[in-house]
Amino acid sequence: MKAAQKGQEVGILSLGCPRNLVDSELILSRLKLKDYRLVDITQAQTAIINTCGFIKEAKQESIDALLELIELKRQGEIKRIIACGCLVQRYAKELSASFKEVDAFVGTLSLNHAKRQFFLTPPHYAYLKICESCKNACSFCVIPKIKGKFVSRSPDSLIEEVKALDDKGVVELNIIGQDITAYGDDLGRGDNLAGLIKKILKNSKNIGWIRLLYLNPSGITDELLEIIAAEPRICKYLDLPLQHINDRILRLMNRRDSRQGILRLISKIRKKVPNLGLRTSLLVGFPTESDKEFAELLDLIKEVKFERLGVFIYSPEEGTPAFSIRPRLAWKTKENRFQRIMSEQQEISRQVNRKFLGREMQVLIDDCQQGNFIGRSQYDAPEVDGSVFIKSEKALKIGEFRKVKISDTLEYDLVGELI
Repeated sequence: MKAAQKGQEVGILSLGCPRNLVDSELILSRLKLKDYRLVDITQAQTAIINTCGFIKEAKQESIDALLELIELKRQGEIKRIIACGCLVQRYAKELSASFKEVDAFVGTLSLNHAKRQFFLTPPHYAYLKICESCKNACSFCVIPKIKGKFVSRSPDSLIEEVKALDDKGVVELNIIGQDITAYGDDLGRGDNLAGLIKKILKNSKNIGWIRLLYLNPSGITDELLEIIAAEPRICKYLDLPLQHINDRILRLMNRRDSRQGILRLISKIRKKVPNLGLRTSLLVGFPTESDKEFAELLDLIKEVKFERLGVFIYSPEEGTPAFSIRPRLAWKTKENRFQRIMSEQQEISRQVNRKFLGREMQVLIDDCQQGNFIGRSQYDAPEVDGSVFIKSEKALKIGEFRKVKISDTLEYDLVGELI
């Protein structure tokens, strides 16, 4: 960060996924160790923007934010702009030619083992990034091109950080990576995700929830499912991006899955962990996707009834194998398919939530707004899933676990009363 000067106020705008957020925390931690003054970006003299370049919408968001910072610089509100992250890694040459007002373009960080001294999450939860990049080479995905070779972080450095987070009072640990099921494959010494989780459990006492995010279906093992089922501190929640269910589309996507294998895996997961909330991500509008193949995807949603679901519209990304597949679908067709899935999932979410009516559940208190308390169940990841709105005459402490009885249900959220 050579464009920043010691003694000046530095702020950051972090865009994209939680993995990017961890990178932003590491950037600020480095600056803090070098005695820079860290402030909100609205008060900064040097503004850092950590960009996302995953899909078209993310790229546009990054460009729009960069233009806003440039306008602030022209007005004299900020003195310096540093752009880093995925978009810069992909398009450094083009960006530096187009945005002369930016003082430095940095690109992405390597997997960093430094201790975090600065956090952008609330004090009671944190993200632990255990690996970088991805080994799966999906034809539509640009991540390996941006991030390079798949790398696992060493178990010793991870456990050291877990101990620090545990001592700090973190009660929810969200384990993240592009594909955490591949953890340890590159270390060559028998390390894997199940083994790492066992070590984390052994070396933490305050962390009440451990959440697993972004698991490739082909990497789900019986050992992993058995740990999730048996260990009460592991959230009964799996984020399992499937993308599609049609065999031809899966092959074009270069996924290692098949329709039969996916359905068999879901059945196994439901059997081994019967109270588990299953989240998936789907991709609609992939080139050549027919009406019949999309109907298969819609039928999957109706059959499985995922507790949580996200949908992306296919974005053609240069440098990926799928970029050359033709014909591409019209935007109107893709948008229509997106809306049909979201409409179907909305009703499924209502049905899922109704099952909680009258039940007691443990809730983590996240926030208080105008005297109303907002929390999450173990089935809800931060920032992406629903909330539990809590009626309580007592003041509740942010970051504590409380028992709540569900008194009402909404499409994506729950309403509960403190027990």
